[in-house]
Amino acid sequence: MKREYILVLIIYIAMHLSGIIGPTLLLFTSDMIGYSITPGNAVTSWILMSFSIAFILILISLRKEMFDPIRNQEAASPIESIYWGIGGVFLAFFAQTVAATIELALGIEMGSENTQQIVGLIQMAPLVIIITSIIGPILEEIVFRKILFGVLYKKLNFFLSALISSLIFSIAHGEPEHLILYGAMGFTFAFLYVKTKRILVPIFTHVAMNTIVVILQLNPNLMQNL
Repeated sequence: MKREYILVLIIYIAMHLSGIIGPTLLLFTSDMIGYSITPGNAVTSWILMSFSIAFILILISLRKEMFDPIRNQEAASPIESIYWGIGGVFLAFFAQTVAATIELALGIEMGSENTQQIVGLIQMAPLVIIITSIIGPILEEIVFRKILFGVLYKKLNFFLSALISSLIFSIAHGEPEHLILYGAMGFTFAFLYVKTKRILVPIFTHVAMNTIVVILQLNPNLMQNL
């Protein structure tokens, strides 16, 4: 694996692990300077800072090859990529619906605790929506598709590469009961990446999907009318 990829993985893991002590440090620092903040504000502030810093560092680390096509193959044309990016949103929701139906048949309860926590954070600090809808999905596509899937795909076939990277993608979300759901998303984004050879396509689809889900969760009445 390239040194740049290893650096990105270290930054990404450190970003998540920093959430264990980061908010506490913010609370301690604020008390030291006489500026009081609530524990909730400390959490949201740390999320905004840590994700933003990691995002900048990762983009800098991959500046030379961020948009290189997978396997150095010819990428889809801009128009074709736009079609797949938009169509990928519908494909992702279809895959999610099928996966949710399978989970329901297996007796797994609907709903995601992870999503509810995200919605709660956004309601507490609206700026967090930038992280959940834009920066977060971009980082996930870089880490799980461009790096993990991309490295595996150089040595294995599509199915095994997508299976392994999607499994790690699922575990990373901390909801093992929804392994099928997250796995379906991982396969969908990997398919879009291989189909177009452009990482921007699954990035667009992932960003659009997260944004739609967050908007629907924040507006229950809108979701009931659909």
